[in-house]
Amino acid sequence: MPGRTFLLDVIPRLPASVTRLEELADNLWFSWHWPTRHLFELLDHDLWRKVGRNPKLFLRYVDQSVLDKAATDEMFLSTFRGVLADFDAYHDTPEGQRRRWLDNDTLVAYFCAEYGFHDSVPIYSGGLGILAGDHCKTASDLRLPFVAVGLLYRQGYFRQFIDAHGAQVAEYTTVRAHELPVFPVCDADGNQVVVHCPVQDRSVAVRVWRANVGRVHVYLLDTDFDLNGAPDRGVTRVLYGGDHAMRIQQEIVLGIGGVRALRALGLDPVVWHINEGHAAFSIVERVRELVERGLDFDAALEAVSAATVFTTHTPVSAGHDVFEHGLALDQLQGLVSGLGIDENRFLRLGQGAPDDAGFNMTRLAVSGARQINGVSRIHREISSHILASAWPGVPARENPVGYVTNGIHVPTFMRREWMDLLSQHVGPSWMYQLTDPNLVDAIMEIPDGRFWYVKQQVKSDMLVALRRRLEMQHRNNQQSDAHIHRMLRHLDPERPDALTIGFARRFAMYKRATLLFSDLDWLRKIVDEDEQPVVFLFAGKAHPADEAGQGLMRRVHEVANMPEFFGKVLLIEGYNMDLGGLLTAGVDVWLNNPVYPLEASGTSGMKAAISGTVNVSVLDGWWAEGYDGTNGWAIPPAPSHISSEERDRDDACTLYEILQDEVIPLYFRRDPALGHSPEWVHVCKRSMATVLPRFNSQRFVTDYVQQFYRPAASLGRKLADGHHAAARELAEWKRRVRDAWPGVALELVGEPDTELAHDGELELEVQVSLNGLEVRDVCVEAVIARGLGSELRVPLRGLAGRSRPVEGLMYLADDEALHIAPFEANAPDGDGGCRYRLAIPPPWCGGLSYEIRARPCHPLLGHPHELGLLCWVDGD
Repeated sequence: MPGRTFLLDVIPRLPASVTRLEELADNLWFSWHWPTRHLFELLDHDLWRKVGRNPKLFLRYVDQSVLDKAATDEMFLSTFRGVLADFDAYHDTPEGQRRRWLDNDTLVAYFCAEYGFHDSVPIYSGGLGILAGDHCKTASDLRLPFVAVGLLYRQGYFRQFIDAHGAQVAEYTTVRAHELPVFPVCDADGNQVVVHCPVQDRSVAVRVWRANVGRVHVYLLDTDFDLNGAPDRGVTRVLYGGDHAMRIQQEIVLGIGGVRALRALGLDPVVWHINEGHAAFSIVERVRELVERGLDFDAALEAVSAATVFTTHTPVSAGHDVFEHGLALDQLQGLVSGLGIDENRFLRLGQGAPDDAGFNMTRLAVSGARQINGVSRIHREISSHILASAWPGVPARENPVGYVTNGIHVPTFMRREWMDLLSQHVGPSWMYQLTDPNLVDAIMEIPDGRFWYVKQQVKSDMLVALRRRLEMQHRNNQQSDAHIHRMLRHLDPERPDALTIGFARRFAMYKRATLLFSDLDWLRKIVDEDEQPVVFLFAGKAHPADEAGQGLMRRVHEVANMPEFFGKVLLIEGYNMDLGGLLTAGVDVWLNNPVYPLEASGTSGMKAAISGTVNVSVLDGWWAEGYDGTNGWAIPPAPSHISSEERDRDDACTLYEILQDEVIPLYFRRDPALGHSPEWVHVCKRSMATVLPRFNSQRFVTDYVQQFYRPAASLGRKLADGHHAAARELAEWKRRVRDAWPGVALELVGEPDTELAHDGELELEVQVSLNGLEVRDVCVEAVIARGLGSELRVPLRGLAGRSRPVEGLMYLADDEALHIAPFEANAPDGDGGCRYRLAIPPPWCGGLSYEIRARPCHPLLGHPHELGLLCWVDGD
C-alpha cells in the first residue's frame, strides 16, 4: 500500500524590480489590455497557455529562475515599464471626465448573477455574463461612479468535453480564491466582512470578496465557509445548479445579501441596476430597510422603485424564474414579516398575468423599478407584450418598457492586429472616438490589400489554435493520427483559402444549431466543390440539464462524421470566451439562425463584424438594426401564421440560397493579380465600418446613463428628500386615484368633423367626470394615427398593442407612428366634472384615425402610464 501523499505549494518570490507584476495580475484590466497579457507570455509562453492565461496562477507556478532573469533583462524591463505607465495613466481619474457622465455622488450599483470578464474567472455561463462583464469594463473606461455585485461560484460553470459519440461531458472543478484576482474585503480590524442573509428560519453567513475591474470594484458573495452548515455552503458553489430551492437561495443571497454587503461597506448607491430578474430580491430588502425606518410599505416601494433600473433579457415567458408560492414564502419567511404587509400582498409583487401561478422574479423586478428596458428594438416589443399585464389598461406599444440595444467592449474582443491597422490608417485616437459616425468612411478608405492581409493573418492564427484544440480533443477520444490529419486537411494555416463559416453559442433549441442540416442533399452540393472548399465550424455548450440541447450537439457530431461532410463540418469542445473569440475573429462568415423573435439581442455577431467577419443571420435582435443591405446577408423572419416545420424549412431554404448563390461565389471570385475578391473585401469592410461605431459598449453604457441612470437618480432623490415626504405623497395619491378611477368617465361634446383642410384646426371638446379627483390629477389626450384608405378605421387600443403593422396603416419611425395631442382643462364646473378642449392643426394630410382618452398624471411619475390606468371615449 502506498503511503499518504502530502501536498505543498512552493510560491516563487518576485524580485524587487518586477514586484508590480502582482499588481497587474490582481486587476482584470489585463483582460482588455493586450500588452499586459503579452508581458506574462514573454516570461514563459508554454506555461502561460497551460494556466489558461491566468496571471494569478502563472505567478504561482512560474520558475524562480525565470523571474530572476527577467528582473535583470533590460528589454523585458523596458516593456514592463511601458505597461506600468499605461496602467498608472488609466487609473488616474481626472475629475472633469467623470462629471461628464454622472456626478461623483451618483453611485450606480449593478447586480447580476454572472460575470464574464475572462476565462480565468469562471463565474459566467454565456451572453448575459459576458455582457455584464462588458458593462463593468466600460463603466471603468468612462470613469463612472459604479460598483457591481455578484456571486463567487467556487465551481462556476462546467468545463466541457465531447466524447467520441458526440456526447457532452461536464466537468466541475473547484477554484481556490488565491488562484483568482479576488481579495477578501476586510473591516477596520482586518477581519473579512461577513453579512447575514435570512433563508427560511435561519441566518446564512455571506463573505464578501472584491475583484478589481479597472477602476470598478465588483463585490462577490460566497457562502462556502465554516460559519455555515453543509447545505448553505453549497448555495454559491455552482452557477445555475441545483433544484428550485437552491436557485431561490442563490437569488436571496445575491439580492438581499448584496444590499447588506454594500451597506456593510458604507456604500450608499443612488441608482440600483438589476440586470435580469435573479437579483430582484434586492428590491424587497431595500423596502424592508425603509419600513424599518418608519415608512409604510407603499411609500417605501415608491422610494425604492424610483431609483431602480431593471433590464430584462428573456424574450419568452417560460424563460423567467418562477417559484412556487409555498417555496417563496418558506424561503423568505424571515423577511416578509418585516415588510408590514400580509403574505398575499407580498405574493402579488411577483404576480404575472392574472391566471399565472407562482412567484415571478421578472414581475417582482417590474413591481420595484420605474426604469425598465429590453436589449434591442424588437426585444422591447416582445417584452412589452410579455409584461403588458403590469399595466393592464395601456396598449403594449406605449407601456413603460424601453430598450437599449446591447454592444460589445471593443478592447476586449478586437484582435491586436486590427487595432494596429486602425491606428495606422484611421488615426491613433480612434479608440476614443468609437461612436463617431465618421469611422465608417475612414474604415472604408483602408486599402483593400492591407485589410485582406490582416484578415488572413488573424484567420491563420485561428487555424493554428483550432488544429491544436481538435488534435487534443480527438486524441483524447482515441482517434488515430491518420484520421485526425484527414479531418483537418482544410484547416491549413499556411494556405487559409477555405471559406470558414462559424456557429458558436449556447446550444438551446431556439438557436437552431442544426438548421443547416435540414436538407443534407442540398448541403452536400454546397460543400462538394474541392476548388471552392467550405468548412463549417461549430462550438457551444448546452446546460447539463438540457437534454434537447445536447441532442443538437450529437446531431452536429453525427453529420460531421458522415463521409461526405468529414473535415467540412467540425465540432470543437471546450467552448469558452477564448474559443468564442478565436472563431468570431477568425472565420469568414458568422452564422446565426435563431427562431424569430427569440433572439433578445445577441452580441457574437457584433464581435465577428468588428473583425471584418461577415454576418449571415436572421433579422432578429441586434441584426435587425445593424443590417443595411451592404454589410452582410439577412434571413427575413418567416410569416407568423405558418407552422414551425414550415418556418424551419423556409429559413433553411433561404440560408442555402444565400450560401450557394451569393456568399460562396463572391468569396471565391478572386482577382488573380490581387489574390482576393475585391467585392468580398468590400462587404467585410462594410461589416466592420457599419457595426463598430453603433454596437460598441461605450454607446450602450452611455445610453443607460442618459436614458435610465440620470432619470432614476433624479426621481430617486426627489422621492427621498425630506425624509421621503414625496414618496409618502405619491403613494397616497396613487391610492386615491386607484380608488376613484373606476368612476372617471369621458363624454364627447358635439360631433367632430370628418373632413378638414390642412390649414384648419382639429377642434375637440370632452366633458370629464372626475369622481372626486382634482383637475390636475387627470390628463386628456387624443391619440392620432396616420394611414391610407378605409382599412385605417381600426381601434387604436388594438393598434398600439400590436407587434406587427396592421394592413393599410402607414408606419413611420417609432416616434412618428402615433401623435399624442394633449387637451387643455377649463376650470372645474362645480358638479365634480371639468371640460377639456383641444385645438391643433392636423399633424398629417390624408386619412387619420384618432381616439380620446384620459390618464392619471402627477409630476413625480416615472412614466406617463406608470399606473396602467386609461379611460377612453367610447362609441355608440
